[in-house]
Amino acid sequence: MPFNIPIALTWLRIAMIPLLVGLFYLPEAWTASGWRDCVAALAFIVAAVTDWFDGYLARRWNQTSAFGAFLDPVADKLMVVAALLILLNLGRVDLLIALVIIGRELTISALREWMAKIGASSSVAVHWLGKFKTAAQMVAIPCLLYWQPIEGVSTRLVGSILIVVAAILTVWSMCYYLKKAWPEIQRRS
Repeated sequence: MPFNIPIALTWLRIAMIPLLVGLFYLPEAWTASGWRDCVAALAFIVAAVTDWFDGYLARRWNQTSAFGAFLDPVADKLMVVAALLILLNLGRVDLLIALVIIGRELTISALREWMAKIGASSSVAVHWLGKFKTAAQMVAIPCLLYWQPIEGVSTRLVGSILIVVAAILTVWSMCYYLKKAWPEIQRRS
């Protein structure tokens, strides 16, 4: 297993998940001032930045690896799922939205794995729809974690709108990927 800075950043993202979840197990007296929500939002932002940065560094320094290509999306999905479950528990995201986003992640991950196994992974390569979905999620989730206004701007409203946009893009991108894979699915049925 290779170890380099891009992979270390990916492992950092995975290590931040218990920190993020653990914040919401702190006693209520410790978190009344909004401190917990601020730290959780910042942790998620750091994770989102390392997601972009590890991929950039791996390509820039020619340190891409099969293990890194496997671990990076796993880290992303684990962080998003953990955050969505926290938000669901706090009543800041709707159950249907969380199920749609998590269900899509599982479905497309399984589809990509299967397509790679049959040698057709290029037909389900990352598309701009998936990138926009990810961007909407990565802005919505810290807004929903923070939950306090910033300079008069309601992070609740911004996060709520963007998580709905992310859910719509989630369904749209899932349909796109399934449509691209459908010929192979039919051929192998």
